[in-house]
Amino acid sequence: MLKNLILILCFVIALPVMAHPVPDSPQWLTYSGAEGPGKGKHIVLITADQEYRSEQSMPMVAKILSTRHGFDCTVLFGVNEKGEVDPTMPVYPEKGKESEFKQHHIPGLEHLASADLVIFFTRLLTLPMNELELIVKYIDSGKPFMSLRTGNHAFHSQLPYKINGKQVNWGTDVLGGAFMGHHGRWHADSTRGIIVEEQMSHPILTGVTDIWGNSDVYRTYKEGASLPSDCTALVWGQPLMGRKHNDLPNTQLEPLPVAWFKTWQTSGGKRARVFHSTMGSAHDLENAGLRRLIINAAHWSMGMEYAINAASSMDIVGSYQPLESGFNYKELGVMPKPVSAYK
Repeated sequence: MLKNLILILCFVIALPVMAHPVPDSPQWLTYSGAEGPGKGKHIVLITADQEYRSEQSMPMVAKILSTRHGFDCTVLFGVNEKGEVDPTMPVYPEKGKESEFKQHHIPGLEHLASADLVIFFTRLLTLPMNELELIVKYIDSGKPFMSLRTGNHAFHSQLPYKINGKQVNWGTDVLGGAFMGHHGRWHADSTRGIIVEEQMSHPILTGVTDIWGNSDVYRTYKEGASLPSDCTALVWGQPLMGRKHNDLPNTQLEPLPVAWFKTWQTSGGKRARVFHSTMGSAHDLENAGLRRLIINAAHWSMGMEYAINAASSMDIVGSYQPLESGFNYKELGVMPKPVSAYK
């Protein structure tokens, strides 16, 4: 009996530890999954926006997904020529200095090949063709993806992506809506999330309550129109009269959808689950309800409804003190930093 027990223990000890699918590098961050339902699955989070401090929020979300839920996570960053995370890089060339404009760059996009889910938080990027092609390859793979806030205007120009000879538009076609303006006062209003009653039993909304964020509501369709028929709204956003949780609603502004899901059909006929939230600034994600919505959506996107639990922890791992949103970088304390600064 003792001999058999020793043999079993030796076998368990000898079992190989599952390595993170992406090698360590100073160009990106990796977080190995702890025990949890996500064990063995890989999520890539891409952060390259200039306004909403996703360079801080995406590592925070990755830590929750890995520590609390077991997923291996990789965070890829937009970097400058020095390899620094640089939210200050312009998205448009300065007039008269077009020749000096520098393309954006996201190291590590080749690792999308091992991803089970990709979360996009980018804004108006001008990327080299080989990087755009890696993104399109993933989008057209049939694997799920998500987009947050400025992700619906993620690229400055069209992706190299056509289906049946027709150009595919990332925002309107793939996600179901692109940024058409601020529905209210930019950087002056906040948003109260109103859960769609008919969708209360949807897995993404499990345990989700009290959604609020201090960013304003985006408009993604023309006044009088609606979300495309292939999109299902989960949360509507009511603009408030200020940037505090208990501010009164702006009754002059109707609620608009701020979170929805849909299916994307690829060039080969595969069907990918898609989730988009126009909320998601670094300060928005201090809200536990929004964090639960986003992390539930990650599970659902990968067909893991069985693992969504209202009692599961969405608590932030470690400290999280995001800078304010905006473009006044000197005043806000935003500056290029090495990737390691966001670990």
